[in-house]
Amino acid sequence: MVHAAKHRILVVDDDKAVTTSLALLLKQNGHLPLTASSPSEALELLAKEEVDIIFQDMNFSRQTTGEEGLSLLSRIKQTRPNLPVILMTAWGSVPLAVKGIKAGAADFVTKPWTHEQILQVINTVFVLADIKRDIKPQDIPSRLELDSRYDFKGLVGEDPEFRRILDIAGRVSNTLAPVLITGETGTGKEMIAESLWRNSDRINSPFVKVNLGGIPASLFESEMFGHVRGAFTDAKKDRTGRFESADRGTMFLDEIGELGGTNQVKLLRVLQDKTFERVGSSISKSVDVRIISATNRDISQMISDGTFREDLFHRLNLIILHLPPLRHRKRDIPLLVKHFKNQMAHRYGRESLTVNEEAVAWLTRQTWRGNIRQLQQVIERTILLAPGDSLGISEVQQAYDMQPSEKQLSGFPLPGAMTLDEMERKMILDALEHFGGHITKTAESLGISRAALYRRMEKHGIAL
Repeated sequence: MVHAAKHRILVVDDDKAVTTSLALLLKQNGHLPLTASSPSEALELLAKEEVDIIFQDMNFSRQTTGEEGLSLLSRIKQTRPNLPVILMTAWGSVPLAVKGIKAGAADFVTKPWTHEQILQVINTVFVLADIKRDIKPQDIPSRLELDSRYDFKGLVGEDPEFRRILDIAGRVSNTLAPVLITGETGTGKEMIAESLWRNSDRINSPFVKVNLGGIPASLFESEMFGHVRGAFTDAKKDRTGRFESADRGTMFLDEIGELGGTNQVKLLRVLQDKTFERVGSSISKSVDVRIISATNRDISQMISDGTFREDLFHRLNLIILHLPPLRHRKRDIPLLVKHFKNQMAHRYGRESLTVNEEAVAWLTRQTWRGNIRQLQQVIERTILLAPGDSLGISEVQQAYDMQPSEKQLSGFPLPGAMTLDEMERKMILDALEHFGGHITKTAESLGISRAALYRRMEKHGIAL
């Protein structure tokens, strides 16, 4: 749905066909278009006209470096830092557009685009501007207000930061803005993704979940784009891929940080072009999918390490929702305990179950390394093991103690938390500490020779 208010939108491009067609589209949809054919003309217009958003090309001469476009963007941001600028670029110029995003552009669109894409970008930019302008601590809606506006079923909590996240999720749900949800394992990323779909105008279209961590790299294309019969040895019949299944709907890409470099390129291509081919076919299929992704990894660090493409990141992160760990939402633990108790009581036909205040207080004091998922498991385990319907400290402690201890959990890092070199260094340091610096015993415990241990200690800068 396009933002209802009229806005003054400046289109800067030296191609008259582009400015004319965009001006007509904008006018037909209730906006007031302005056009300029050069950077100098655009800056003159900005000096005397109020403008709400700019669409600008990256090249205005035979040069294709994009330096003219970056220079214009820089000059706009110097005088109008809060003015949203949308860059217009060709597919091959995506790295250039990423430079523009870093320089302050709000988004970029690649040529050729559709009318719907342009209108959705406009709507999204204004929604984002509203979010940045409105959300102050005192302005965060109450949980009652949020629930009156949106469907956040199953998302329990009244913590201010959690309510801020729900407010943003609600506002952007009915746009096509790609959303990246980050946070530790068990914080509820999939539930937030589902709420974005439920509150959108795509609620009656497919919601396709894809766990990228569970797809072998060699099967990525077949799984995501489908294949035709005979495309490879085991292709006995045509297969519809996930993108095709999600057409006109929403796709949730979980564990996006686990996607390998080669397949990142393939994903980026379909996100940009909105077309794909089934494996074994040369026929292009168009697709219209809203993308929501999630990860528990530090994508910015992965970009620095060269393991995640920066251009793909900027195609996924127009909106970032970072979910806080449960240890930072202590006030929500009693609400979650009550929610899971009621849920499990209904599931197991024990409607008279109660959890006493002492047990709730004890649960609130725990660190919950596994976050909401771990709390849910402990409550369910407590109910299954408890002989009576009154659950106290002894019952919840028994269920809690049946899970791996914090020491056991911290003994082996979660995927993505440490590199192999970091793990090797830690194991050597731990073994040296355990054996009081005794080289022979340390080497034997690690299953290597003394010489190999010395080499590794030198490699990792470990001195006795």
